[in-house]
Amino acid sequence: MKTKTILRVLKYLKHYRLLLLLSLVFAAVSVVLTLCIPVLTGDAIDLLAGDQTFAERGTFALLCRLAQPFGVTAEQLNTIPAILVLICLATGVTALLQWLMNVCNNRIAFGIVRRLRQDAFERVQVLPLAYLDAKPVGDTVSRVISDADAVTDGLLLGFSQFFTGILTILGTLLIMFTVHPGIALVVVLVTPLSLFVAAFITKKTHTYFKNQSKTRAEQTALVDEMLGNHKLVTAFNRGDEALADFDAVNARLAAISQKATFFSSLTNPSTRFVNNLVYAGVVLVGALMAIATGGASLSVGQLSCFLSYANQYTKPFNEISGVITELQNALTCAGRLFELIDTEPETPDAPDAHVLHKARGEVAFDHVSFSYTPDRPLIENLSLDIKEGQRVAIVGPTGCGKTTLINLLMRFYDTTEGDIKVDGTPTRRITRHSLRQNIGMVLQDTHLKHDTVRANIALGHPDATDEQIVAAAKACHAHSFIRRLPNGYDTVIGGDNDTLSQGQRQLLCIARVMLRLPPMLILDEATSSIDTRTELKIQSAFAEMMQGRTSFIVAHRLSTIKNADLILVMQDGNIVERGTHESLLEQNGLYAKLYYSQFEE
Repeated sequence: MKTKTILRVLKYLKHYRLLLLLSLVFAAVSVVLTLCIPVLTGDAIDLLAGDQTFAERGTFALLCRLAQPFGVTAEQLNTIPAILVLICLATGVTALLQWLMNVCNNRIAFGIVRRLRQDAFERVQVLPLAYLDAKPVGDTVSRVISDADAVTDGLLLGFSQFFTGILTILGTLLIMFTVHPGIALVVVLVTPLSLFVAAFITKKTHTYFKNQSKTRAEQTALVDEMLGNHKLVTAFNRGDEALADFDAVNARLAAISQKATFFSSLTNPSTRFVNNLVYAGVVLVGALMAIATGGASLSVGQLSCFLSYANQYTKPFNEISGVITELQNALTCAGRLFELIDTEPETPDAPDAHVLHKARGEVAFDHVSFSYTPDRPLIENLSLDIKEGQRVAIVGPTGCGKTTLINLLMRFYDTTEGDIKVDGTPTRRITRHSLRQNIGMVLQDTHLKHDTVRANIALGHPDATDEQIVAAAKACHAHSFIRRLPNGYDTVIGGDNDTLSQGQRQLLCIARVMLRLPPMLILDEATSSIDTRTELKIQSAFAEMMQGRTSFIVAHRLSTIKNADLILVMQDGNIVERGTHESLLEQNGLYAKLYYSQFEE
């Protein structure tokens, strides 16, 4: 699983080949310059000690050849000031190259995560409603935001330290074997112990980081739920219970995070201990050889150089072990992101799907069956013919299938059996976009985005003029309260956290549909949050708006649907009665009971 995730993340690198190449070049050159500094330091020590043999070594000879084109002789380099200048130059250029490398790495890491988030959010747009209904919103938000941030952190560490670490290890090994193979062999023999320790700890931390991501998503979902329903929690005095639920999740997150952090923090000190053994071995063996041979096989400057290389050799192991630990968390989070990206999208439109340009409004339910879960059937063998321009009201007790009927018509869900036809064409053979373009919806649950009142009304008709927007607002009696807002139609409202009442929010949603005026309308408890006086005014506007348009009206207040051409009474997913208001009252069935129950004292 981890290998598959790594390969998928690396596929995103194809968009950043040039930046990756530049990063590798900058890393390689900076490592070479960093490796030159111990050589120059060792030469300076030998020069101070009166040992001139360093001038005959390969590294100094190579340096002289590189300096010749600039008119610098070997004698000029054979001085302490010259060596100090070279060290300063190497240090300065290394710092510049590392800064450029980090710039490239930042662009690569943030670019990859931007594309990951883009792919995840694009997949959310085509996910079936069943997935979003079944998953907590906070879990999806956590994947797109928190998990993506963790991937960024892991990639930044990986690109910044992994490349340079590997190159430093290879470079120091090459130079150490060149200077003294015997001591270099001591270093190589102890190295596998460091790798074994890091691999053991890394394996343990993966499980903990995976559980940490799941628990963090659970906490995000809980916070999102509590904040979104804060008024309800307060009204029912559930604050203490909400706090207790949060404390429980928070405690579990703290415990699992502590374990993950504890095991991951063991990596660095464990590998550092092994690396200190390497350093001590180099000091012991090198010092004994220098003393035994009187500096013939290993000078003091060379020993100093070797110690610097031993330190540089072991340091990347500490860094890489830290990177691997961070990558465990990053890969776990990337896996959760890929789970979202790989989620099966809603069934795509058929290749030859019909584009519905201007619907007449004839709707037929042909032996339709549907259930949210296979073991609990809801709608079974439903047949219904609705003529062009008819006003159809759907009533019934809670949970009888009224909203489900609307969901099927809008293709939020597809039927299990049978077809729903619009103008004679099954909706499965019509593109979803064109179908929904021909239907205007006003729901009981209002949605206003964080934008101006004007933009919210024009959501479905962005090219509408100011005159059209104002006319729509006047038609649904929203103009008067909009004018009283601080900036009128240019007042910014804040989604679910603005100061508008629920009724005002619903009026804006009604204005949104009145501005579009599509061929078919769905009003699902469209006036449930509006006062009776305003509702009576809006009913007349609705009556005018529904003229010549096929309309579906879901309502609990049966007094609002008296003038419907057809009333469907549903119970347990079936239409048990159908007719006009007067004919249904005469039948004295379920509709009559529902209607008269609303006027009983």
